[in-house]
Formats: sequence, C-alpha cells, structure tokens
Amino acid sequence: MSRFFDLVSKPARDMGTTNAPSTTLAAIERRSQLIKLDSNENPFGPSARAVEAMRSALSAANSYPDDGCGELRRKLATHHEVRPEQVLVGAGSTELISLLCQTLLARGLNAVTSERSFIIYSMAVRAARGQLIETPMRDDSFDLEAILSAIDAKTRIVFLANPNNPTGTMLEATVVERFLAQIPGHVVVVLDEAYYEFALRFAALRGVTYSNSLEYVRQEASVVVLRTFSKAHGLAGLRVGYGLGPAELLGYCARMRNTFSVSSVGQAAALAALDDDNHIQRVVENNVLQSRVLSQGLSGLGYRAVPTSANFVFCDLGEDAAAHADRLQNEGVAVRPLGPWGAPNCIRVTIGTAEQNQAFLQAAQRVVARGFGTGTQMSGLAREDREY
Repeated sequence: MSRFFDLVSKPARDMGTTNAPSTTLAAIERRSQLIKLDSNENPFGPSARAVEAMRSALSAANSYPDDGCGELRRKLATHHEVRPEQVLVGAGSTELISLLCQTLLARGLNAVTSERSFIIYSMAVRAARGQLIETPMRDDSFDLEAILSAIDAKTRIVFLANPNNPTGTMLEATVVERFLAQIPGHVVVVLDEAYYEFALRFAALRGVTYSNSLEYVRQEASVVVLRTFSKAHGLAGLRVGYGLGPAELLGYCARMRNTFSVSSVGQAAALAALDDDNHIQRVVENNVLQSRVLSQGLSGLGYRAVPTSANFVFCDLGEDAAAHADRLQNEGVAVRPLGPWGAPNCIRVTIGTAEQNQAFLQAAQRVVARGFGTGTQMSGLAREDREY
C-alpha cells in the first residue's frame, strides 16, 4: 500500500491515472514534431482579432482579471438574446461540467448519459461522489429511450453531448424536444454543444434543424446549454467556455467556481472572437470539405467512418486502435485511440487542413501497405452518402 492511499479521498483513489502523454523532454520534443489530429483543435488557430486583443491585454497582466467576467457575460447575453444572469463563464466547458456536478450531486445521487460519450462526465461525477449511469448506444448515437428508462428518483443530471464526442453523431432538434418533454422535474438536462458551429453548418447542408436549445434557456426550463471558445474560435489554450441556463441554478454554480478562473487574456480574446464571423466561416467551411476527404479516404482503406457533425471523424478500424495509433505516430501523425471510451477498436481523427489530412491518409496507407489493418471489413462510405 502506498504512503498516501489511506489519506486521499475515495474518488481520487478510484479515478485511475490519466492518459496524458509523457512529459519527458524527449517525449515533448517528439510530440512537437507530430501532426496533431488527436485533440479536436482548430487547425487555423485564433482569429487575428483575438490575437490582437490578447496582445493588448498582456500590458495589464499584473492585475487580477474580472472575477465575474462581466463584460463577456453581457456580450454573450446580447449575442444569444438571454439575460446576463443566465450566463456563467468558466475555464472551458469542462469547468462548467464540474460545477454542475458539485452543485447538484452528492453521495447516493446519480447522473445519466450514454456510453462512448465525453470522458469528462465520468470524472466530474465521480469527483462529486455521485454515480454515473451509462446506457448503451444505438447506431453510434444516443439511445434516448434507454436514457429515459435509466432515470430514477436519485437522478439529478442528464448529459447529452450534441454532437457527441467521440462519435460525432447529432440529435436533431425535434428529437431533443420530444426527449425533454418526458424528463421529470427533479432532473437538469445538460445540452453540451461544444461543437455547435460545426453542427449548425452540417445540419443546414442536410436540410435538418440542429438545435433549439436557447429557446429552453429563455423559458427558464431545467436545461443548461454548454458552449466553448476552444473549438471553432480556436482558443483551446486559453480555457474559456460558458453555460446558459436558469439564473437561479447558475447562481448556485457560481458559488462553487474557483476565484479568477478565467484569465484577463482569455476574456479579451473571447470578446474579440465573438465579432469575427469571417474567421468562423473559414473554419467551418474547411471542416465541411475536409470531413468528406477524411471519410472517403478512411472508407477506401477498408475502415468504417461514421458521418460527422463535428470537427472530427469517428472510425472503426476492426483491430486494436492503440497499436494502430502507435504505428501512425511513428509515421508522424497523432490520432486518438478510444479504448478509454469503451471503443478499443476505434480512433478519433481531428479534421485538419487539406495538407494535414493528406499527410494522415498517406501515413495510414503506409501502415496498411506494411500489412497492418488488413483484418478490417470493407464497408464503403459509412451509411452510403449521408454526409450531406
């Protein structure tokens, strides 16, 4: 037994180690030379406006930031047509997830979501000493009937990642509306829309409605909508996200938030990023075009690529994904093996630039040419051509 085993909390003991990459100097150097398609980062980075705002904010870095993120909250409220007290800004949407769990959960209470969803849900629920109930998936997406059946008197939160990470699948607005109509009053539904901008464009191309989530916020329903500046806005390194929901509930969550959790540089960048529609359009259009390139390339190699509504592609290799990811890394490309998500034969590939995606597909072809990956079944483009 280790020195601190009996001293640390049960969640800390049970959580297990993270799958963070090695921090040795040699590992850091190797990773810096990789094409990183493993973390769903924006390949174009932040907008020029955001970069300039960051530079300007640096001169005041000796002062603490606005703890309540007042200017950013007001701007987000105007942007989304809600009241400022219905907006809570945090250090990425992950902090908002943790705050909701700390506020709503305790020992003996539970949260419900699907298997193969955002891995942070499990970590946040367990850290709050709650139980996470994960229901089986249906066709790589949430089985909402199964989630409804799993809700009991001790359930306080339902997490719906829409689109889902890591499968990239999307729930249409009418489906979510029918689901919410059946949720009991003691449950808060968290609509995690981290990939909102990408999903909105895909939905328009497919002729469907993606989300009416803000209508629920305006009605003060028991719904919290999570958004982030990490993805389409390209500010992942600054950790700025926000929740939109009932003012009373977010007020309780705010009491649990760490002081000064969002830096002044992050707040300045987010304020500027909100105004740069041209940057978002460039990012989103590249994502649409390159999602098709990646999906067709992976299908051509004999893998099952699931049509995406996000900025990544979920791919079933039909073989050990961790070993396959290691081979790709030796070829200079990092992708995410999904064993920790309960999908040991699957990888998640971030949609990069045209050059990055071609480099990945060429690396994948070299791996196949050496005799790896031949155990998979040819499936053609997943679900025919439903990508648009």
